[in-house]
Formats: sequence, C-alpha cells, structure tokens
Amino acid sequence: MASRTAEPTTVDAAEVARFSALASTWWDADGPMRALHRLNPTRLSWLKVQLCKRFARDTKDASALAGLRMLDIGCGGGILAEPLARMGAEVTGIDPSPETIAAAKHHAAAGGLTIDYRAATAEALAEAGERFDVVTILEVVEHVTDVASFVAACARLVKPGGLVIASTINRTMKAFVLAIVGAEYVLGWLPRGTHSYDKLVTPSELAAAFGAAGLTVIAETGVMYVPFAGEWRLTADMDVNYMMAAGRTQGDLATVNLPLEGRSKSAAADFGRGYHCASGAITPPQNRHCGFDPPPRGRLLHWAGRVPSRATASCARSALSARV
Repeated sequence: MASRTAEPTTVDAAEVARFSALASTWWDADGPMRALHRLNPTRLSWLKVQLCKRFARDTKDASALAGLRMLDIGCGGGILAEPLARMGAEVTGIDPSPETIAAAKHHAAAGGLTIDYRAATAEALAEAGERFDVVTILEVVEHVTDVASFVAACARLVKPGGLVIASTINRTMKAFVLAIVGAEYVLGWLPRGTHSYDKLVTPSELAAAFGAAGLTVIAETGVMYVPFAGEWRLTADMDVNYMMAAGRTQGDLATVNLPLEGRSKSAAADFGRGYHCASGAITPPQNRHCGFDPPPRGRLLHWAGRVPSRATASCARSALSARV
C-alpha cells in the first residue's frame, strides 16, 4: 500500500534548527529573546484593540477575548500565547520545533494555563480542516520559505469574519541598518544571523499575499524603539518593524488606519517616509514600497555601501519633493 504523500510546507529547516537551539532560553527576559519580551507589550496592546474592534469587545475588559478561538503560529515558548489565554481566549499554539513546544508546555503548566501546544505546521492544520476566529503570525513571515503559500495556508485557517494579524520587518535600507546590523551585530539584542535581509517582507508584498488569499487589510501600524524611553511605541513609520491585520470576510472595506488617499503629499510622505511613491506620485497603500535590491547572502555588511537602484533614487527624489 502506497504511503501518503507528506503535506507541502513552507517551514525552513535551518530556521527551525536555529530556534530549537534556543528553546531553553525563551522565558529568560535578559537572554537571547529579550528583544521579543520588550516588544511584546506593544504588540499585545495593538492586537487587543484590533480584536475588540472586530468582535465588538471592550478593551478595558480583562477577559475581552473570552470565547474566541485563536491560533498562534510560530508560537515559540508562548510569549504571546500566554497573555492571550489570560485574556480569556481559547489558544492553540503551534511551532515546528518539538524542543520549543516542550518549553512552552512546561512554562504554561507552571503558570496554571491551559493552552493547546502542538509541534505542527500551518499547512497541516489547514489540511485537517481546523478553523479559528483569529490567527496570529508575529515575527514569522520573514522566516518561511514562501510567503505567499504560507499566507494562503493561514487564510484557510480563518473562519469567515475572522482576522489574521502579522508583524514583521520591512525590507529597506533603514531596516537593514537598524534591525540587522544594529540589533544583531552591534547591540547584540538578537543572535547574529536571526534575520536574512533578502527574506524580509515589505508591507506591499504582505498586503498582496493577503489579497491573493482572499483577505482584506483593515489596519496597519509601524512599531519603533525609543531609546531614551527604553520602550517600543506605535508609529506611522513602517520603514522597519510593522504590524498588519487582515479580515477573512469578502467585501470588507479596503482601508487602513492611516489611509493615504485624501491626504496632502506632505502628509503622505511623512507617513511613508518615501516608500509610498511610484513614478513621482503618492499612491494608495497597496503600492507602498520603492525597495532596495537585496544583498547577496553572506555579504550583508559589505552591501551596506552599495548604491541604490535607479528606481529607488527616483522614488527618493519624489519623496523629497513631496515634503517641500
């Protein structure tokens, strides 16, 4: 009897191995995951607001997520899953690393939390027909092998009316300098090699993947670190870290929290910081990236001195003229 063909997956085995080696450090707030621990309160705050808007809940209610079935993909040690469970959600957390799932289960049990942790993939759950009110993919899309296929699998997991919420890093020179060179090589906030520039995803690419999967972007925000305050804050600047929420229901209004249409060119340039331009014109959010050519693997630091492409230079000039 022929064996069943394994489900295709977008899991990157090298990425899984890297994070599996860190499984025992997930809950060390001063360890390799300290950047996530510091970022988490800001992510949770924005996420809760989006869920309360979508499902008509009170943001001041400590159990605002009660009754919602949520899936945290790439859950790691449970940094996001645990607070979601404390807010009343029925949480399933999946990660392809058995070592990481073991660490997550241990920590949840110690805290008296009931979370359904599984060593599994999004594709496997989608094939099994599982459905959730909310799917979170925080700091995940930049680690998969095929963003469009991964997002499509996530979309299959969302019930009609539900949400997919993502957070990731933009593919810009600013992100390369701050999130890779700065965070990994200079400050040591993350282990070196955590991110590859050519796997980073622009907002327009992520929005396109959502659209192709039948999801409509309904909100987005930038997230930035404020050194003097020692904290992460929401911002209109999406050049580096950003978050995006997309709804499953067809026919949702294709709007975001900070729409460009109807704004002055100066305001639009301030919002996109030069990444919302095409051929000299300010355009709606779906066309918001004038990206740099990706550096070859293994030559990230050398690439920092490369000259941007003509298209990038043209968009930069457009952005500068719009700010005058």
